[in-house]
Amino acid sequence: MMKLALISALAGSAAAFAPAQTGARSTSLNAFTAADLPGALAPMGFFDPLGFAKKADEATLKRYREAEVTHGRVAMLAVIGFLVGEAVEGSSFLFDASISGPAISHPGQVPGGWDALIIAGIGFAELQRAKTGWVDPADVKFDQAGALNSDYYPGDIGFDPLGLKPEDSEELDVMITKELQNGRLAMLAAAGFLAQEAVDGKGILEHFSS
Repeated sequence: MMKLALISALAGSAAAFAPAQTGARSTSLNAFTAADLPGALAPMGFFDPLGFAKKADEATLKRYREAEVTHGRVAMLAVIGFLVGEAVEGSSFLFDASISGPAISHPGQVPGGWDALIIAGIGFAELQRAKTGWVDPADVKFDQAGALNSDYYPGDIGFDPLGLKPEDSEELDVMITKELQNGRLAMLAAAGFLAQEAVDGKGILEHFSS
């Protein structure tokens, strides 16, 4: 596993973690407003100190939420990758258990050739996400690059193998909020892990045990 646990996980990140917002496929673009967005909890409420949502039209707001939920999913996988990769170093069956040290150093220790497989996996996952949510570039004007399909709800890539998505819209909003909050926490955690290991060259688990 090693750091590869993180990178391999990222390959599926775009198509993973979906108690996704699938129940909202019928939600129209016109109904997508800041006032209706799940993810706001007391005491902060709808936290937008720089006014990005206020300045955004509905299409832009959808792209903001798509970016947030996707980065949150990647970050959750990254946090798991950090902890698992460092926990099994020296004992994994991969690469003769030769990968060790802080997680941020693991990619450089992966034998050549694996990088291409990892990049190909990430590219495939991103392609599937783009085909699900984005308007074909050939069908959009030059000043509307990155337009999402009108019937696409941010994060709803149709991946729910365990059937966790609630049928009730209120329960779905609760689940969406939980995913968003965990993703936000994971983004902060992953950034902290990266910074800490870059500063002192010690693994995260090593910090916990010292």
